[in-house]
Amino acid sequence: MRAAVVGHVEWVRFAQVEAVPAPGEIVTAADTWEEPAGGGAVAAGELVRLGADVDFFVAVGNDELGEQARAALEELDCRVHAAIRDEPQRRAFTYLDQEGERTITLMGNKLHPHGADPLPWAELADVDAVYFCAGDPDALRAARQARALVATARELPTLLEAHVQLDALVRSGRDPSEAYEVGQLDPEPHMVVSTLGREGGSYVTAGEEESFRAVELPGPFVDAYGAGDCFAAGLAFALAGGDVNAALAFAARCGATALRRRGAHGAR
Repeated sequence: MRAAVVGHVEWVRFAQVEAVPAPGEIVTAADTWEEPAGGGAVAAGELVRLGADVDFFVAVGNDELGEQARAALEELDCRVHAAIRDEPQRRAFTYLDQEGERTITLMGNKLHPHGADPLPWAELADVDAVYFCAGDPDALRAARQARALVATARELPTLLEAHVQLDALVRSGRDPSEAYEVGQLDPEPHMVVSTLGREGGSYVTAGEEESFRAVELPGPFVDAYGAGDCFAAGLAFALAGGDVNAALAFAARCGATALRRRGAHGAR
């Protein structure tokens, strides 16, 4: 299997706390660590864990942190094709509380690849599956060369402009920023998936809505960071095989397994 991610990376500092501090409150973190994260980096790491040969099309800042992010991504064992932007690398701070919820503060502009960047876009024609989570319309059009293309509803403005046929659009059923109504995209995605975390979710194909069950966690719940992007990456991976029901079940297992990992990649 050859897979790719067209997306973004954020350099994230995580802090494990009992609870997110209230205004004016001071809390002490039980642990802190840093790693390359954000939807693109999470998905790339997930596809590598699934055994795929992974290309990651991304943009990084022109500062030391941007170079650090690129080097850390390469340590995930994916091929990193990075455009360098003339601005600092985007950072983030994430609280992980004792309930496993993540609370994120983003710092800086989201850096994403453009189709005009001198990256090896033609290689996507030989890729089985792509997950698109950030990029301009031309980058999305390049991603369509792959056998299966899955995108996040977080990038709806780009999807609207690109007019690309998606095999699946993935949205959170709880996040208003990922709202989608049938007919918004032209052409309409072959499948629209709405996730509800540990409650499973639903999907619409050919105007018919069906539900799917969540997968029982293979151990204790750790935190929710990156579970949605692991689900989407797993869906792209499995859709390359063609069977929708099997792909959804596989994606649900990927999301459940992510809930067992700490942070973006299971930091210790």
